[in-house]
Parts: sequence; C-alpha cells; structure tokens
Amino acid sequence: MPHRLPTGGRIDRSRPLTFRFDGKTYRGYEGDTLASALMANGVILMGRSFKYHRPRGPIAAGAEEPNALVEAGEGTRHEPNLRATQVELYEGLTARSQNRWPSLAWDVGAVNSKLARVFPAGFYYKTFMWPRSFWEKLYEPVIRRAAGLGTAPKERDGDTYEQMHAFADVTVAGGGVAGLAAALAAAEAGARVLLIEDQPVLGGRTPDEGHEIAGKPAADWIAQTEAALRAHANVTILRRTTVVGHFDHNYLMAAERVGDHAPAPTAGAAPRHRLWKIRARETVVAAGAIERPMVFANNDRPGVMLASAVRTFVARYGVSPGHRVVVFTNNDDAYRTALTLADAGVMVPLIVDAREGSDGDLVRQARERGLSIRFKAGIATALGTKAVTGVRVGTLRDSGRMGDPLETIDCDAVAMSGGWNPAVHLFSHCGGKLRFDETLAAFVPGETRERLTVCGAANGAMTLDTVLADGVAKGHAAAARATGADVGKAPKPPRADAPREAPLAPIWFVPSLPPYAEGNKHFLDQQNDVTAADVELAAREGYRSVEHTKRYTTLGMATDQGKTSNIAGLGILADALGKPIPKVGTTTFRPPYTPYSFGAIAGRRAGALFHPVRKTPISDWANAHGADNEPVGDWRRPFCYRKPGETREQAVTREVRAVRQAVGLLDASTLGKIEVRGPDAGELLDRVYTNMMSTLMAGRCRYGLMMNDNGFLWDDGVVARLGEDRFVLHTTSGNAGRVRAWLEEWLQTEWFDLKAYVTDVTEQWAQIAVAGPKARRLLESLDSDIDWSADAFPFMAQVSGRLAGCPVRVYRISFSGELSYEIAAPASQGLHLWQALLTAGSALGVQPYGTEALHILRAEKGFIMIGDETDGTVTPRDLGLDWALSKKKRDFIGKRALERPEMTRPDRRRLVGLLTEEAQTVLPVGACAVADPNAARPMKTIGHVTSSYMSPTLGRSIAMALVERGPERMGETLSFPLESGVVRAKIVDPVFYDKDGERQNV
Repeated sequence: MPHRLPTGGRIDRSRPLTFRFDGKTYRGYEGDTLASALMANGVILMGRSFKYHRPRGPIAAGAEEPNALVEAGEGTRHEPNLRATQVELYEGLTARSQNRWPSLAWDVGAVNSKLARVFPAGFYYKTFMWPRSFWEKLYEPVIRRAAGLGTAPKERDGDTYEQMHAFADVTVAGGGVAGLAAALAAAEAGARVLLIEDQPVLGGRTPDEGHEIAGKPAADWIAQTEAALRAHANVTILRRTTVVGHFDHNYLMAAERVGDHAPAPTAGAAPRHRLWKIRARETVVAAGAIERPMVFANNDRPGVMLASAVRTFVARYGVSPGHRVVVFTNNDDAYRTALTLADAGVMVPLIVDAREGSDGDLVRQARERGLSIRFKAGIATALGTKAVTGVRVGTLRDSGRMGDPLETIDCDAVAMSGGWNPAVHLFSHCGGKLRFDETLAAFVPGETRERLTVCGAANGAMTLDTVLADGVAKGHAAAARATGADVGKAPKPPRADAPREAPLAPIWFVPSLPPYAEGNKHFLDQQNDVTAADVELAAREGYRSVEHTKRYTTLGMATDQGKTSNIAGLGILADALGKPIPKVGTTTFRPPYTPYSFGAIAGRRAGALFHPVRKTPISDWANAHGADNEPVGDWRRPFCYRKPGETREQAVTREVRAVRQAVGLLDASTLGKIEVRGPDAGELLDRVYTNMMSTLMAGRCRYGLMMNDNGFLWDDGVVARLGEDRFVLHTTSGNAGRVRAWLEEWLQTEWFDLKAYVTDVTEQWAQIAVAGPKARRLLESLDSDIDWSADAFPFMAQVSGRLAGCPVRVYRISFSGELSYEIAAPASQGLHLWQALLTAGSALGVQPYGTEALHILRAEKGFIMIGDETDGTVTPRDLGLDWALSKKKRDFIGKRALERPEMTRPDRRRLVGLLTEEAQTVLPVGACAVADPNAARPMKTIGHVTSSYMSPTLGRSIAMALVERGPERMGETLSFPLESGVVRAKIVDPVFYDKDGERQNV
C-alpha cells in the first residue's frame, strides 16, 4: 500500500523519476532517496540481516542506517553495500537487495533464524575447532561462501576518481545549524573556512522539525546563512561530503560523492568520487547526534524505525512508514515525531512512554492534540514477520520486567526513541577522551590534545538555542586561535525556540514475555544480528572487557560500526556486570566514520596509473631501436638491443665485446641519485655508510656500503662530493626511494639535531655510462670544456662542465672494469647527449648495451650486485668487503651487529668464484652446492650460486657463489645436483678478468 503523503516534503513533485528495484519499476520524485521512494511505493522490506537473514527495513534516514543495504548501478557502475537512505534517486536508477536467495521476499537463508540456538554469540569460536580435518574441506568453503553481503563488481570501473588537497584556518565538520553558526562566526572573524556537510542540503534535521530561528522558519534562516557564507570569499562549502577521519595535527580525510546522484557515468567530466585531504589550523566538529533505538522483542521488524527518521521521512520526503504509527520513547523528543505525524494526517494510536511521567512542553502539546499517552509502559514485542502488524504493550515494573496483562495495539509502524548519542567519532579518532553524561545517558567529548573543538548536539547540547549558542562561540574562538588576530567578542547567537523538555529515563532493554533469552529476540546490532542475550552470554562466559565483548559477539562490527547499537550494548553489559557504564568504558572509535569507495582511495592511480612504469629520457629511443626490456624496480630497462635476426644471446655477446674492445653506451638514468646538503651532511653519511665519507675531498668519489641495523648489506653505490656541504649519493635502481626514506627516518626520529637535508633527484638527471678502451677518444671528439686526460681527470674523480652543448657532471667510475665515465645531464637534454655520443662514436664502433651485458661485465670483474649476491642475510665480510668497514669511525648503522657471534661465525657462507669443469655448462642461479652428492635426501647444502653467466670475454661460463668457508677452500671442487645430473665446479677467485684493474686506468 503506497505511503506517499498527499502534500508536504521538500521533494519536487513536478519532476517524477522512474527507477527499478529487484527487477520492478517504481516512481519517485526529484529529491527522494531510494529508501524514501521505495517506502512511498509501499516497499518497506529492503534487506536481510547477515546471520539470520531476517527481513529488514530501514530504521534510520542517514549514514547510521544498518539494515537497508543495496547494490546500485549496473555493469561498470555496479556498487554494493550502499545505504538506501543515502542513495539519491535519479532517472533510470537500478538497485537490488542483497544477502538473499532466491529473492528478498522468500529467502532460503531465513532458516538460520529457526536454528538460532545453534548460532549463539561466539559460536564460530567453538564450532570450527573440531575435527581439524573439516577446516579445509568443509568449514572454510562454507564460511567463504557465507561471508560478505553484496556482490563484488566484475567489470572494470568506468568512472574516474580524484583526490584534492585543501588548507583552511578553520574546518567545520557538519553543516547543520551548529555548523552553519560556527562557520559564519569564524568567517566573519576573518578566518579561511571550509564547511563540510554530508547531505545534499545544509541545515541537518532542523528544517524537518518546525523550529523558528531569529523569528523566521528555520529553513529561511538556513538559506540566509548559506547565502551569507557564500558571499564570503574566504569560505568554501562542500556538500555530499563526509569527513571520514581525523588524524594527527588536524589532518582530515573527507569523501565527496560528486556523481552518485547523476544518471550517467561521469567519465570525461567530473569524477564520481573525490577524496579530500585537508590540513586545518583548527577543526570544529558539528556532527550532530545519533538517536538510540529501544531494545524490545522483534524490534527489527520492517516498519520499526527511529523516531527522528520517521520525522525526516515525513517532513523531508512526504512519506510515512505507516498509516498507524505507535511511538515508543523514554524522552520528550519523540513527541515531536508524534506531532509531525498528526500534522500530516497519520494516525498515532498510542504514545508508549517508559517514564513515570513528563511535564515537558511537547508532551503538553500532544495532550492538547488529543494523542493517547501511556506512561510507565513498554512494548513487549512487535508483531508480524515481513512487516509490523501490531505491538503488545504492557506496564514496566520497578524491577525492569514487563508486567501482565499485555495489550495488543494494531499498527503498521513503530517510531522508537531511546535518547541521543553525540556523534563523538571524529573527536575520538585522535585519542580524544570521553566522559559519561548522566543526564543524557551518553558519552560526550572530554579532553583532547588536538586543536579541535566540538559544538552543538555533538557536544551534548540538545536544545536549539544551546546548539546555536555553542556553534557561534566555538566558531568564533576557533577563528581567533587560528588567525592569532584580535577578533573581538563573539557575535550574539540568533534567538531560537526551545520547548522545555523533561529528563529522559535511561532504559537499555525492555524484556518480553517469556524470558528474553528464549523465543523472542531483542536486537542491538541489527545488521550482525547481535541480541541482548548475546551480550548477557558474553558476560557470563567471562568477557568483561567491552573490547572483548565486541569481538566475541560482533557487536558494532557491521558496516555501520555500531552507530545505533553500541551504547545500548554497553548499558546491557554494564547491567550484567553490575557496573556503571563509565566503569565498563566504550569501544575504540576508528576511521573511517562511514565507508567510502576504493575508487576514492585510489584516485587517478588506476589502470596504467596504478603502478606507473617509469621511463628515462632515453627510453623512447631505446624502444625504437630494438630494446628488449626487462623490469627493474618500477623501470623498464633494455636487457639488450637486438638487431634484426639476432637472438638475445647473440645481442648480449655483441654488446659485451663492444665494451671490452671499443666503446659502449649504457642508459644508467635509473640509478638512484640523492643529494644531501647541509653543514652536517658529511656526519650523516658517516653514520649511514660503513666507510668514512666526511673526509672525501670535493671533486672526488668513493664507493660505499649501507647496512641495516642488523648488520646486513642492503645497498651500495658511489658517493661524490660536489662541495663543502653537498654530496650526491648513487643507489641501486630499485632502492632509491627506500634509501631516501631511510635517511629521512633517521634524521626525523633519531638525529633530528643534524643539519642535513635529503632530496631525491633521480628523475632530474639523465645518466649515461661511456665504457670501453675508446671511451676517452669518444669524449675528446665532442665539443667540451673538460680536460679528459688521465692526469687531469683520474679514476674516482668528478668534474662539472659542458659536453656537446649540455651542462654535465662527469664521474670517472667503472662498473665494467674498463675505462669508464658516467655523465649526468639535465633530463631534458639527456636524449640529445645520447644521440650526440652515438653519432660521434660511430667511427669508433660504439654500441648501446643493456643490463645483461652490464651484469656479465661486472661479474667478470667480481663486482657484487645488490639483490644477487645479497638476500637480506649477507654482511660485507661475507662478500670480502672488509676493507669498506671503517675502523676509524666510532659508530655507524650496523657496526655493533657485526660483532654478534652469529656474524663472526667462521663457517659463514662467503663469496667465491666458480668455474665449471665443462666450460660451456652454465650453472643456474640458486643451484645448491652439497657436501656429498651421493648422500640421502635431504642433502646438506654448503652454498648456493648467486650469479652465473656465459662470458664472451673468457669464452666460458663463470659463476659467483656464497659457500661455507669459501675463501679457505680455494681450488676445491664442489658438486651441484641438478635435474639433468651433477655439475662440478672449481672454487676460484671471484675476479675472473683483469685482477689488477689496469684496464680502468688506461
């Protein structure tokens, strides 16, 4: 039966919209939500609960809704677990209910409700322990199929998402009347203000409640205040935006639903969602309050709703959840709902009030309207299955039990109110301390270390006049603190009507007949089907900590995070433990306040941008000239440059011979390049490198090792000193970001007294290695102001100048063992320099070479490669790099760890070279050496191969390995069992070529 009221609401009845829900077509209006439009069409059943699959309708009207979860959109716009109360209606919207089969009306899973005795609190901790063999074959598959509510999207998301950064003097979280008052007061005091509101319109619930502010309807005052704010150039207003988290130092995250109310995908135009990252000098939280439900038997029936939600549906959407609505309350505020219903022509057969009585103005108005009120009474149970058909009402005894006889009241909806909980979530995210307010029977903000204040209902102000006054005072004070200016006295808050209200009676639970642990269920967490009996059971089984009770029962662990259930659950737990609620405490409020999409979290980092491939200035040229790429960290580097008809092996052989016999060019731009500047730059490097860097002269280079604090080698590279207080560090390609972060971590957490600054300049410079016996001839053939002679430019020196018209830094260092120069040029000129070198070197037989040739060249020289010869358990001593461990420095990272017994064990695996007995046999990397190849398996291994290649220079295979007592076993032959048979190899010096290093000094 339709529930749309003939008049009223703020919907646009001149703009009808069609939409589909579970395959049926319905009509609504512009301004409806999916929940209000379904309710208008008589659809109250909108979902099923998680555990028992009980029929559920909405109980709330906003973000706190636990029941009416739906999937919306089709194909690329499909999104599960949306609250129907927040899904704005648009033409063509398609939505489906979830967590049911085969249909919402007839769900096979509802049998779980009949088996409720089998599924008490914590049943999964007891059920799935035995027999152990059932876990993989039965328990886990069943649990995985049952887990979750909606269906994950299967198609690629067709929308775009973005992220924005914002800065404000004062950020106001919440655009109700308290937030509006705070924002206007802060703006008029000269502060830069950011006002954020979750709803499409400002004002919160106030326009729905018939209030007057400053002598005019509340809606008019809200419109005038919004206009005044928009007239300020220093004010930004975000609507449809939820502040989902408040973090240290007033860093806020806010999720904006930009295009969810649009009928078509937003790709190519505005994003669908936008994630705001906000820094605020001061934050004012005006998040309002959340109404508590009453806990009585079958309080989850479709049609049982929060009184404030009923009020919102009637006043904002022109929809009533029922035609005969019983109001059940323990406070005066619910009488507003009764009066709103009566004004809309909806029958209110009875107001059930759990208190002894009330002399409040709203109660008086209800009496004057002729509404029937029954005090000291409660609803024992709601009748019906898929919808409310009535309630049974009885007298509440002083013991808290329900007394006979029970009276049946015919109704099709219940509006319940158990009081209000200030929305303290944002206040608590950064450790804000709460205190329990006995008058409100709720937790309210206490102390915080953040520059954050709370105003309005979120601060426990529950009448309109106090809400406005609190908002003005907090906004004005925040502006004064944020700007540091003399902003004068706070403006006078607008006058507002404030009917006198009697105190509430904190009633957490209304028992049914028979005892509530049997037959009837009294729900706390409606999404997760947690009942009062579950909390009682947890207390009896020894779960006295509220955090333990939460996890044992799953109270507050659903997608609404307990917004409507936690305080009632605490009240019941406190009663069971015989403690006051403050002694029991509350659970931890953690971000996010409400769920938001993965798309917003990812922003533009999707598809090709999810993990962008980094390119050097030379990458495009390389790809056009036969580059056969391989991944190196986030880069794609040429493994080799293949000419037409060449295999990889042939190309690599050609490149190695070019470097050994003539000259080769390597794009080394991917190497990490980190500048360290400041008076203490040398001291910093002395602490992070194993050898001394502060004694390095300007214009000179030094190879260095970095260890972690456990003494294990994790990066190496050449350090060049550019000036007195300026160094450039070269790191491995994959470690540049980690090295920078490592330096920053030590500077910021341990050595904050050092005056040194770290900047990653990897992408600012193209770097080209020119290697080979003809390298100097090539460079001398180009226009340059640099003296390339061996005397003027010795090994491990660095000079700056110009080459081929480019400003360059040149380092005479070698990773190939040949005469070599590494030339750094600004990235914008890297390709020009590369092409100039190729052109000038054509007569010398210049060849570009890739990473595989680089690895062979370095292995022939016995140079280590981080990630090949290291695996996180290798020390410099293991690699024969004792010379790089300074004996002059008092300390450096990892020094003390090297003295541990494990690190000085004489039988540690150490680096050696290997030559196979069959010269053309290449050992596979990772092959294990065994003490006895004929021993029974598992064999004892005494080493493993770290690098292995076919050397074009030597005409045979070479390998490097870590072997127990390796250097002591020179000349010994080791066995390597492989699938193809046992390969034998002789231990030799790891330097296979030019041991005296003469070729790098030609």
